[in-house]
Amino acid sequence: MSAISSESLARRLAELADSKKAEDIVVLDMRDLVAYTDFLAICTARNERQARAIVDEVRVQVKHDSGLLPSGVDGGGDAGWYIADYLDCVLHVFTEEARDRFQLEDLWREAPRLELELDTPDAPSAASA
Repeated sequence: MSAISSESLARRLAELADSKKAEDIVVLDMRDLVAYTDFLAICTARNERQARAIVDEVRVQVKHDSGLLPSGVDGGGDAGWYIADYLDCVLHVFTEEARDRFQLEDLWREAPRLELELDTPDAPSAASA
């Protein structure tokens, strides 16, 4: 098992979500705002099936890469969201409707965003201004 920094893990969560065609991927730096996590990775899935596929891919690849498993995974069904809690990083996967409802970026608008370099050519820019 290799050690991985919380920022590297957050970037890896974003990359894996991107590899499963998640949209509007954002990573918020929460280190100066809350004590319970360092980063929130947030993305949108087109539907529940894709949301589950993103979470499953993240679990498998992060375990393979780093030996880490989430302390918990919640959501699914008709909820429109999933959460995978890696303690230092928390992944939120929403359907578009759920993301509009919860508005985490608005709730944490003072959180700095990490600049991400993702492979999906037509993905919306996640870089901060």
